[in-house]
Amino acid sequence: MKTAPAFSFRGLALPALVASSAISAVGFLWPFFVTSAQARPQWIFAIALPCALLLLFASVSNDKLDTKSIALLAVLAAIIAALRPMGTGAVGIEPMWFVLILAARVFGPSFGFLLGSIAMVLSAFLTGGLGPWVAYQAFAAGWIGLGIGLLPRQIRGVKEIALLAIYGVIAAAFFGIAMDLQFWPWALGVDTQLSYRAGAPISENLSRFLDYHFLSAMAWDLPRALFTSTLIVITGKPILHTLRRAHTRAAFLTPIEFVENRATEHEKEERVGR
Repeated sequence: MKTAPAFSFRGLALPALVASSAISAVGFLWPFFVTSAQARPQWIFAIALPCALLLLFASVSNDKLDTKSIALLAVLAAIIAALRPMGTGAVGIEPMWFVLILAARVFGPSFGFLLGSIAMVLSAFLTGGLGPWVAYQAFAAGWIGLGIGLLPRQIRGVKEIALLAIYGVIAAAFFGIAMDLQFWPWALGVDTQLSYRAGAPISENLSRFLDYHFLSAMAWDLPRALFTSTLIVITGKPILHTLRRAHTRAAFLTPIEFVENRATEHEKEERVGR
């Protein structure tokens, strides 16, 4: 028997998701639209993105996220946050992504967004990696969880595992591009052929970014994609089965009702007679 999703954006949470995601998208893409060499919008978005993330979390917390969903979200976020440091120092070896993708597949894209973003914030606290980049990482991971909603729900078995493995490759590439976008304007100074040039035409900065990204992608994105898809192929079937069983047994968002046990008049008379 199918149960309701663990969480879905509704009420005030939905416009909060759209607004915060729009701010985040502009925060990633600003280098291609700023035409003034004197402008410094990166500082604006370094402040705006954490505020947008807090606004989103606050709106979700006020939208009746039930206790079972919170408990499961906390457990899975802790697992992902614990897995992330295992890849520290290893190029592209990041075991966190397969858990996020499989969990989002079972519990829904809205849950996947929250799981990805919260796990990134939590891992930053665990590793001491706090900084303006955390909000970028949180939104990128959240969008990966949210993107699971684009996959057909009716596919099961070997085809589902293959589909999720392909999605893992796409997600790894997307995360690499997103992180390079937020890092590139700061990374190379202004004197190299790959540097961001404030005020340059969009086509020039886009060309410079693509050259920069694909030179670094061989070291990070490809190993990440291969590692994530391999873990999904190897562990996908048993993990999906376990998560789906937990999903069904938990019966998310099913209201708990306390029904008074009212005895019939006949039963009351028998009790009095005893």
